[in-house]
Amino acid sequence: MRRALPLLLLLPLLTPTAAQAAPPPYHWSSKPIDSATASRMRYSYHSGCPVPLRDLRYLTMSYIGWDGASHTGEMVVNHNAVTAVANAFNRMYDARFPLRRMRLIDDYKGSDDASMADDNTSAFNCRAVSGGSGWSMHAYGLAVDVNPVENPYVHSGQIDPPNGRAYATRSPARKGMVTRAVVEDFRVHHWGWGGYFRTTKDWQHFSSNGK
Repeated sequence: MRRALPLLLLLPLLTPTAAQAAPPPYHWSSKPIDSATASRMRYSYHSGCPVPLRDLRYLTMSYIGWDGASHTGEMVVNHNAVTAVANAFNRMYDARFPLRRMRLIDDYKGSDDASMADDNTSAFNCRAVSGGSGWSMHAYGLAVDVNPVENPYVHSGQIDPPNGRAYATRSPARKGMVTRAVVEDFRVHHWGWGGYFRTTKDWQHFSSNGK
């Protein structure tokens, strides 16, 4: 007759690995721009911006990283966008949609090109619309760019960031590429997607007015 293994010997077999363990619950927080945060925003915010600092919020949120683990990211958004953005990223977190990183654009000295090349998911940046003179929706804190390398901006034969060229072709689906589910995560809050633009394709871009 075979003898049963002692319980202590079985325990390691029953303990889930870190990769199998469920991530902690999603969390987010929002607060007005205080002096410390304002000092960090010296590149993204400047005189003449279309919104005052009092209309912006510093937002922290959980996200699933490239390593499959839970991380906490940060971005600045319009106070009217907090609920939509926090809820959209909550759905992405629950679906285990991976983000490379989520940092303030000021970590890149306000350079949209540098932020995109680093595959940074970001929101507020007081800048003009790409290729134009009017304000971008990012300048109002009413737009978010998701995984720019895997979801590049394709326009006039150009691809931004350049290291996203392999993802200009949207099939087959690959890790980090915006899915229909992610589009729906924003659409339920009436935000539009740059993947629906007619003359260009801004696969990374979501905004409150669809522009």
